[in-house]
Amino acid sequence: MRIDIVHPGADKLRYEIREIVEVANRIAALGTSIVWENIGDPVAKGEAVPEWIRNIVGEAVRENHSYAYSPTKGVAETRAYIAKERNLEGGIKITPDDILFFNGLGDAITKIYSNLHPRARVIGPNPAYPTHSSAEAAHAGAPHLTYRLDPERGWEPDLDDLEQKIKTHRDIAGIIIINPDNPTGFVYPQATIRRIVAIARRYQLFLISDEIYSNLAYEGSGMQKLASVIGDVPGIAMRGISKEFPWPGARAGWVEFYNRDKNAVFDRYARSLLHAKMLEVCSTTLPQQVLPQVMSDSRYYPYLAERTARYARRSARATAAFGAVPKLIAHPAHGAFYQTVVFKKDALNDRQTLSLSPEAAALIEPHIAHATFDQRFVYYLLAATGVCVVPLSVGFNSDRDGFRMTLLEPDEAQFDKTITTIVSAARTYLASNN
Repeated sequence: MRIDIVHPGADKLRYEIREIVEVANRIAALGTSIVWENIGDPVAKGEAVPEWIRNIVGEAVRENHSYAYSPTKGVAETRAYIAKERNLEGGIKITPDDILFFNGLGDAITKIYSNLHPRARVIGPNPAYPTHSSAEAAHAGAPHLTYRLDPERGWEPDLDDLEQKIKTHRDIAGIIIINPDNPTGFVYPQATIRRIVAIARRYQLFLISDEIYSNLAYEGSGMQKLASVIGDVPGIAMRGISKEFPWPGARAGWVEFYNRDKNAVFDRYARSLLHAKMLEVCSTTLPQQVLPQVMSDSRYYPYLAERTARYARRSARATAAFGAVPKLIAHPAHGAFYQTVVFKKDALNDRQTLSLSPEAAALIEPHIAHATFDQRFVYYLLAATGVCVVPLSVGFNSDRDGFRMTLLEPDEAQFDKTITTIVSAARTYLASNN
């Protein structure tokens, strides 16, 4: 090419959650059954969408207008419903005009970062969700800036670390929280969110709260949405239906803007997101149309409570099993449907192995030659047992070694078998260089 056509941030785009699938498919071709624990798709994992939800969608499909464009901001009745429900929860009040729909939160995340001023940075948690960290890093053409979630303290964020980095990096304009967190399942206590809001106010920053799992917080978790504590600080909350209904293929998510009227620069930024969406005309119509009917149904929240109770029980069993391995750290999730396990410092090295067939060893060899320690473990685990999890380091932009699996397996016996398999492999792997 006469000039370089590649964006400077292109190499920052990484999604190990799906990239490992290619390797897993090659392992499967050798005759190994794969246990897919890499991606949080409840439907693919076997959870059934309730028939009453499918009936609502089915009725809407028969309506001719469900095939039309929606307004750019989103279906007016749906935005009005969301605003009303948000205002009933207490905290800051919003109007339907403070809501903007996207084709899933992946679309929202891309536009949120790509429409920032080129110098403006947004700092997020470590471990990070890769869609956020990759999009922010690609926007900046530099590594994503993070503050620590501390596995030794139940994943509580290190707010001293956060504030110090804000002081050091004067281009930081915003803070991300993911609540409930992916990958850790941590739910931010209200007092912690208030401290983060205070930091944002002190340094004149805006906040982003990814709340895609907010209605999948477990009973007793203390989950509080950003709107309840944000006060006068500019902010964006992100929500969607992909994990709740669950309907990941719908690609329907929205953002809620807070305090646009209190900051002219933030208001201009919010309008730029709307203008960017106008270039695409609108987001998917059908899921927006059915959202109020599904969420207002008397069966909806009991259905979510049943699901989260199952996830909580599975996380408790997984935490007990992984916690029995001396060199592992595991905490019970309090929301979402993930279990994250961390290796204690210095537990891993590049001499540890699991017994593999020659064919499997040859297949993963190119991937472990320059792998991080936890990535190396994950590939050995996949090749030896067929269990496909995601390493924390490259998968979640983490400076701690570990892995994430899901809590979605509907067959409880299979779930327990998977945990037993990982625990046994981890014990063997950790002991293999002694």
